[in-house]
Amino acid sequence: MSITDRINQFDGWLLDNVFQPIADRLPERTPAVEVGMSCQLGAILFYAASVVLMIIMGHLSLGDAMFNVLIWCVGLAFFIGISRARPLVKPGQPNPLRPMLAGMRPLSIPFLLLAAWQGVSAPSNLALSSWFMTLSDLVFVLGLYLISCQPRPPSRKESRSRSRATLTPIEGGLNTR
Repeated sequence: MSITDRINQFDGWLLDNVFQPIADRLPERTPAVEVGMSCQLGAILFYAASVVLMIIMGHLSLGDAMFNVLIWCVGLAFFIGISRARPLVKPGQPNPLRPMLAGMRPLSIPFLLLAAWQGVSAPSNLALSSWFMTLSDLVFVLGLYLISCQPRPPSRKESRSRSRATLTPIEGGLNTR
């Protein structure tokens, strides 16, 4: 078994045994995709707060922050792309975002660990900004995994109300002779 297979196996285990039970326990009116999208938006906001803090505190000039602003724009583009694909996730059907995000989920975990290490080892004047960056990465990873969870099947009330059909007799359809 190659390292890629082991990483995919770990990703599947993490998704099925950790995040899917969490998604199944969410209230019916808030599906896991919606919670995941909220996490993605939170990650964008935390990242923006980190960059703005660095600029306000004088550690970055606006020109120096351009790389971080470009990364923020990529995160925003990702959020918009997933928002447009969100209608594809329907109750009772397999989640098409699960295989689409299969490469991104395991890749985001080492970046989270790197951000956490940088947050712990940051000098005291950069600690606040570093922890916003770490929080941004954590919320991003949580959001990715929640977006990838399988949606719940429709509730019994919905399936009963949808399956009710009115039968109208067809005139002359039965021959009683």
